Amino acid sequence: MKLLIVGGYGTFGGRIVQLLENEPRLTVIVAGRSLAKAEAWCGDRGGVAAQLVPAVFDRDGDLAAQLASLRPDALVDASGPFQAYGEGRYRLIEACIAKRVNYLDLADGSDFVAGVPAFDEAARQAGLFVLSGVSSFPVLTAAVVRRLSSDMTRVDMIRGGIAPSPYAGVGGNVIRAIAGYAGQPVELVRDGIKTQGHPLTEQMRYTIAPPGRVPLNDTLFSLVDVPDLRALAELWPQAKTIWMCAGPVPEILHRALIGLAWLVRVGLVGSLSPLAPLMHWATNQLRWGEHRGGMFVEVIGASQAGAPVKRSWHLLAEGDDGPLIPSMAVEALVRKALDGHAPVAGARAAVGDLELADYEALFAAKTIHTGFRDDTDANPDRSLYAVLLGDAWQRLPEEIRAMHDRTKMAEGRANVERGSNILGRLTASLVGFPRANTDIPVRVRFDVDRNGETWTRTFGKHSFSSRQFAGRGRSHRLLCERFGPLSFAMALVAEEGRLSLVLRHWSLLGLPLPMWLCPRSTSHETVEGGSFRFHVEVSHRLTGLIVRYRGWLEPAGSQGSSTIVPPASSPSSRQP
Repeated sequence: MKLLIVGGYGTFGGRIVQLLENEPRLTVIVAGRSLAKAEAWCGDRGGVAAQLVPAVFDRDGDLAAQLASLRPDALVDASGPFQAYGEGRYRLIEACIAKRVNYLDLADGSDFVAGVPAFDEAARQAGLFVLSGVSSFPVLTAAVVRRLSSDMTRVDMIRGGIAPSPYAGVGGNVIRAIAGYAGQPVELVRDGIKTQGHPLTEQMRYTIAPPGRVPLNDTLFSLVDVPDLRALAELWPQAKTIWMCAGPVPEILHRALIGLAWLVRVGLVGSLSPLAPLMHWATNQLRWGEHRGGMFVEVIGASQAGAPVKRSWHLLAEGDDGPLIPSMAVEALVRKALDGHAPVAGARAAVGDLELADYEALFAAKTIHTGFRDDTDANPDRSLYAVLLGDAWQRLPEEIRAMHDRTKMAEGRANVERGSNILGRLTASLVGFPRANTDIPVRVRFDVDRNGETWTRTFGKHSFSSRQFAGRGRSHRLLCERFGPLSFAMALVAEEGRLSLVLRHWSLLGLPLPMWLCPRSTSHETVEGGSFRFHVEVSHRLTGLIVRYRGWLEPAGSQGSSTIVPPASSPSSRQP
């Protein structure tokens, strides 16, 4: 297959090349207005399986002549900004149909994508597929909504959002698109009425938290103009509200953009387009925080029995894999076509041409993690840990699940170590941690109520307690544990049969404290030889080790080992 990528050395086009360059059945024409840039891009890719061919292509030029010269089987328009194409915005689609070239684009403008079905009859007669909006919004969101609502009788609300890494690298065309629609009216469905929204002037907060993974920080999201606002309404016409958003970070820059968008909304400024160069510089230069990105889709509807249902899907992408996701829809469609499963002929938004399973096959090769959560309030008896872990709960060993679900009292043995630093010893005493000892009896009582759990730990004759509860606000989806005036918010990470607690925030009397001052914690639970094992270690950069205790527990009344494995040889890890 000969694939022509318009904007092939740009941000999104270059990522498509990166995703497909290992495919020997492809000849990829990397095209744009500058032959020198195309040649440089192809040269930098080194030895790849696909054949990379640099070329000149100007979408404002003689399209018929350029297509006749390059003779592609399919074309991908990865240039944009699609919101700014103006009159003749569909010239490239018309030229592709005339020259019998299949067409895909990464259009992110709702108006542009909504107009593509006008070419459906012509595309069908030519035996071509013309697919628009081939990106996360709306292809991935539509696939996720189908999965989430597969057994629902009705979909009432759809919300979705993308939170890119601050280091994702945002192209100039994307910034120009955002500057063009910020504060301007866009069509959407809200509360059952077709109305207008104003991008970047409507907000919500949300925590993207794939079950069993460290979630993203609680993120501020703003309404954006994407094809989903209309495309999903056509797929689920009964949905009363469809709201799509983005959560760029750092938040201070996001809030500055919100303020500028309001100037447009109230009529003080006609458009932010003149500020696009400054916005592009700020986005790519003023950045800090974690190099992680994510996405969520949330659906509210009704079950077969008519009961309310609320479900969500979460995606977390680590490092440089996140920025690849918007280009993966093109990758999936091209690979399917190479395998003999090309999209059916016609012109349309690509919302029905991929399923979530197609994406999951691609995610598996990357550091991209996904999962589902059932946030329906129909089961108040679920344990605290089961609620926070979502579908990762069932992946834990039975011994760990039992300790956090059905156990009221557990007994076992433990070893306790204290650090030698006097400040560390004083801290351990103030918190109430046990004194150093070897192979001592340990007992943990779990007092559970609807608001959380109180854990009372007794090592020998020494007891101390803490309160655990589900976090809210900036600690949403996290397990919070309070020791007196101090509260620690931790992510529950389930991986390879182990449950780890990863510290994310801490506070004093509700006042957030900087993480560089926070004690360090290494805490995990495992199962060894059929026994539940715990490992808890607390230290600080100023004091070194504060306390380390580890051992085994079994529900009260069970027969366990009479002695604990010595600390030096124990690889072990409910964490008392």
